[in-house]
Amino acid sequence: MGMMKTEASLDDKAIVAAAERALSDIAAIRGEVSKVIFGQEGVVENTILAVLSGGHALLVGVPGLAKTRLVTTLGEVLGLAANRIQFTPDLMPSDILGSEVMDQDDSGRRSFRFIKGPVFAQLLMADEINRASPRTQSALLQSMQEYHVTIAGQRYDLPAPFHVLATQNPLEQEGTYPLPEAQLDRFLLQVDVNYPELAAERQILLETTGLSETRPKAIIDAQRLIEIQALVRQMPVSDTVVDSILSLVRSARPGQGNASTDKNVAWGPGPRAGQAMMLCARARALYEGRLAPSLDDVFALAEPILQHRMALTFAARAEGMSVRDVVAGLVRQAKG
Repeated sequence: MGMMKTEASLDDKAIVAAAERALSDIAAIRGEVSKVIFGQEGVVENTILAVLSGGHALLVGVPGLAKTRLVTTLGEVLGLAANRIQFTPDLMPSDILGSEVMDQDDSGRRSFRFIKGPVFAQLLMADEINRASPRTQSALLQSMQEYHVTIAGQRYDLPAPFHVLATQNPLEQEGTYPLPEAQLDRFLLQVDVNYPELAAERQILLETTGLSETRPKAIIDAQRLIEIQALVRQMPVSDTVVDSILSLVRSARPGQGNASTDKNVAWGPGPRAGQAMMLCARARALYEGRLAPSLDDVFALAEPILQHRMALTFAARAEGMSVRDVVAGLVRQAKG
């Protein structure tokens, strides 16, 4: 019994030491990203949280708000091999996954060779993902879930780590194919990108219209990112935080005894929302310089984790309500 206690305390010490190392790495990542992306602290934070938690993020905002720039910057700072795909209505699954070509050798023998598509990256930017047809969307979304692709019966594993940061323009819906609910659920977070504050926009004007622009440098590499992701999963979560996550997620589902949800929500988040909250709350604690997640982490993450996993009733939409309003109301109730 005494031996087990000693081992446990050693384990705790090792986790604390590893967490403190991760804190300094994450602080350096934040500092490096802020040299290139001005303002948008919430957007940067949530996007980095998705990657630290080992998941994918959907960035929603009008064009020109530095979504693409953020993804390329993250690729450089995190030391990841990055690719970008611009989604269009005529994009085919093979344009993403790759395709087989026929080779002929000197003796005339023919054989097939697989040429990998842009999905074989550690950080994939899927620009305007809702512009592609459902067939092409599903090819990417399968890769996001399975971490491999299958071409002509042959399995090809994607690089590790593998993250998709997809963007979507909320304004122009003509000629787009909205992502189905089951596919939205595969994104750990939905990050809303809004217009920058005045001071940040002034900085953008001054810093980005000169002869040279700041280039970010790599702070960590892919192997170190995998270590931090493993650490996030080892961080202890108190019963209070677990209970808070469960009650918040369940309160967003109709039929669970919450009057405003029953009235306004057509369908609510599944268990993946709770899993996402468990991971992201730990990652947010590290990001904020703490060794354990708190209730504040749960409340701060409610909107990006829940909003794309819920739908409002027709009556609620007719009244001009948004999912964000409903989530904000649930958070106020949870805070008591």
